[in-house]
Amino acid sequence: MEAWVAWLLAAALLGVAELLTLTLALGLLAVGAFAAGLTAAAGLPVVLQAAVFAVVAVGGIGVVRPLARRHVRQPPKMRSGTAALVGREAVTLTEVSRTGGRVRIGGEEWTARPYDPDLVIPAGATVDVIAIEGATALLYPVGPARIPEGEP
Repeated sequence: MEAWVAWLLAAALLGVAELLTLTLALGLLAVGAFAAGLTAAAGLPVVLQAAVFAVVAVGGIGVVRPLARRHVRQPPKMRSGTAALVGREAVTLTEVSRTGGRVRIGGEEWTARPYDPDLVIPAGATVDVIAIEGATALLYPVGPARIPEGEP
């Protein structure tokens, strides 16, 4: 069997093993074996083929694999559901106090309470959505809000 066929067979077997394990290490070894197979097909000596395999495999495992693993572990940048509403601006539809109120967030109506229970946010005020608790938005006014009389 010619050397380039053996290298390509090794690359194929390592590629299949990578598909079964999903570790990325075997896939990078398969890339090294493929590079060595190309070196063998060019008619270069076995020592150089082994050197190409070693350099490509070690480079892949030492450089590419850590970068790929770090990239895979990053959280998704797109928020969805109620997490996507936190941080958005909204407009109050009714007065919002500790007993409740209504707010429009991105075209949807939500029940609302002020984040600071001592605040009363008037209807029509622009607010920031600080958090979502169940089906209730916790709000903080962008502009002035008032504290009810009798409160400190």
